[in-house]
Amino acid sequence: MQELDEIFGADGPLSAALSGFRPRASQRRMATQVADTLERRGRLLVEAGTGTGKTFAYLIPALLSGGKVIVSTGTRTLQDQLFARDVPLLARVLGRIARIALLKGRNNYLCRERLLRTEEELQFDAPSTRGVLQKIRDWSLVTGSGDLAEVPELSDGHPLRARITSTRDSCSGPRCAEFSRCHVFAARRTAGEADLVVVNHHLLLADLALKEEGYGDLLPSADAVILDEAHQVPDLAAQFFGSSFGSRQVDLLLQDLHTALIATGSGPRRLALAEDRLQRAQHVAAERISARVGPQGRVGWDDAAQGVDDAVAQLAAELGVLATQIADLDGGEALQQCAQRTVELCESLERIAEALPAEGARTLESGPRGFSLQLLPFDVGPRFRAMVDARRCAWIFTSATLTVGEDFSHFSNRLGLTDDADTLRIESPFDYERQAILYVPTGLPDPSAPAYTDAVVAQAVTLVEASGGGAFLLFTSHRALERAARSLRERWQAKGDGEPDFHIFVQGESPRELLLREFRSCERAVLLGTSSFWEGVDVQGEALRLVIIDKLPFASPDDPLTRARVENIRLKGGNPFNDYQLPEAALALKQGVGRLIRSEEDEGVVVICDPRLATRGYGRVLVKSLPPMRRSRDADEVLRFLKRLCPRSAHREVAP
Repeated sequence: MQELDEIFGADGPLSAALSGFRPRASQRRMATQVADTLERRGRLLVEAGTGTGKTFAYLIPALLSGGKVIVSTGTRTLQDQLFARDVPLLARVLGRIARIALLKGRNNYLCRERLLRTEEELQFDAPSTRGVLQKIRDWSLVTGSGDLAEVPELSDGHPLRARITSTRDSCSGPRCAEFSRCHVFAARRTAGEADLVVVNHHLLLADLALKEEGYGDLLPSADAVILDEAHQVPDLAAQFFGSSFGSRQVDLLLQDLHTALIATGSGPRRLALAEDRLQRAQHVAAERISARVGPQGRVGWDDAAQGVDDAVAQLAAELGVLATQIADLDGGEALQQCAQRTVELCESLERIAEALPAEGARTLESGPRGFSLQLLPFDVGPRFRAMVDARRCAWIFTSATLTVGEDFSHFSNRLGLTDDADTLRIESPFDYERQAILYVPTGLPDPSAPAYTDAVVAQAVTLVEASGGGAFLLFTSHRALERAARSLRERWQAKGDGEPDFHIFVQGESPRELLLREFRSCERAVLLGTSSFWEGVDVQGEALRLVIIDKLPFASPDDPLTRARVENIRLKGGNPFNDYQLPEAALALKQGVGRLIRSEEDEGVVVICDPRLATRGYGRVLVKSLPPMRRSRDADEVLRFLKRLCPRSAHREVAP
């Protein structure tokens, strides 16, 4: 502990190495408790307000511990930051030799064997696809990691991605001809030898849920697991402990089955009858689901059961027939893998179709790439806790948003960590009373009113024009975002050959990081976003001085998952609003508000347009969960504050 005091002190190595480092008692306090938890292999929940420096507060004890530590994050941005910048920097500052590894899921790494196969299959494909494939082929000759993030032309949703990556089911492991050069197993070996491994929550939970991505020996060797951005874990755990089925999985299975049949000397249509019956059953299921859901959307199972149950049952039956016929062939490892995949798809589909109401929320979803079915368990706490108990290592969960008010129980209950986990809550060191105003406008209609979004836009226009831009507009629905974007572009569009009054950036129109980069570099900028921009976004300085939130982020009562969870809580005698909806809204609101003040120098205004924050009793609970900003309902006071913050170069009058 004395060593930590010296490291974080005014004359310590951090202060000497980092220009701008400031000793903070709260950061030392967190580091001390993390070190103690690591030493006794305990469990710790830490809410550390923005500006605490929580990353260094857990990385330094981790590097000093001498054990093997897994650090899991919720976003790719933080994962890359830890691996490429923070951990190497701290290792140098501390004079520690630390082996560091970055480990991602299989779908992030090139599979050389599948690339060779795809080159043959796509030789007559579209020119654009062949162009991207050629770039991948050239890159494959020089890459060391095989990480597809190195190929900017290959987006996450590109159809080629699934064809050049492996899954647990399709990977033949040591039997593969390319195994000696396999990027997945090279990454796995490196992680196995590393002192500190940076992963993401998806990969960690896949390992915990025994749906291994090929890294099943990672957790048993760890002395500690640290989960940053831990507020995301309960919802992600429900996905991994549930079941899902997608029509795209069947399409990929049939592609691999054809390849395996050819490789064994059989014709690709050896199982034509069973395949055709399966595809017809899938087509019928897709039509029935689309008829109930629409071309794009999601509904609860019970809302669409009529006509869907029979189609899903027939699809499961045809999967079972195909699995049996594949298994009966004498075709080697590749065909047996296809048989096993078919069995597992059938089992997942049957589990979802036959689940009892108390087991979880069931949904059907339809989209441009097919349909999917999902079962999400209501309560993952007992299962998550059992998996934590099964691993004798330290567990540390940290985030800026784990409490409602000052209470950790909502988070800890969802993960089954209520019995013996220590808790630590650290306030942000920022002077919110001086740096920020929380403004709830007067005169806005009820959020259910048809003209509510238009009223929010009118309010935003006045505020943004006073601030000269530098604004985030955060919405709780895509529909409201699109309506606001149209309205603001009409108002602020360019006149003649001049520039527009404000540069508007809208989520979905460009990749997230590109939008943020352009927002930071443009003075009179306004960014409109929904849920993914409510967290994990860090814009410091005068580039961001105004955050406007359209509504309190209660989950839509029409969302099938919310409806199912609410009904389940009610059946158990609980209060759905107090036990679930209000705590979830409080945590989401805290995330959105947290976008504004990111450093000691930042100043700005958070505007929550929803009048319920001031008129409903639960508004006090929500406000208590927010940083202690100066509150105001005086429009003139807020406009004066914003005009003072407006950079001189960004200030100009906007024509009415």
